[in-house]
Amino acid sequence: MEELLAFVARNPLLFSALGVVALLIVANELHGTLRGGRRLTPVEAVRLSNDRDARFVDVRTPADFKRGHVIGAVNIPSNKIDSSQKELGKLKSAPLVVYCALGATAPGVVEKLRKQGVEEVYAMRGGINAWQQAGLPISNASK
Repeated sequence: MEELLAFVARNPLLFSALGVVALLIVANELHGTLRGGRRLTPVEAVRLSNDRDARFVDVRTPADFKRGHVIGAVNIPSNKIDSSQKELGKLKSAPLVVYCALGATAPGVVEKLRKQGVEEVYAMRGGINAWQQAGLPISNASK
């Protein structure tokens, strides 16, 4: 313990930087939770799909969607969410899992969907990249 205190005393700038980084990580997680609700890991999304027939909505561009997407996902680019009520209406009967490339865009889309009346909608943490890193299958077939 004395060594830790001595290290902190010798390196106050480094220790302050550590505190700032930790605070930013916590703030980012809180912001994500408040903005888009609970974010699911890819494994949790699969479990929700298996247990409750959740539907996947890919909010990336059509070109990115064609390169690879979650099997059975529907492509509705994030900039067209507001004009896709008809297509979204068909999906509202089951929970929705929204994903993007890295997990940064999906929480904003989830927030929009909640304002439009979609009750059970989740963002997938890490997007399609996390899905692939988890070793889960993707499809290149257009839908």
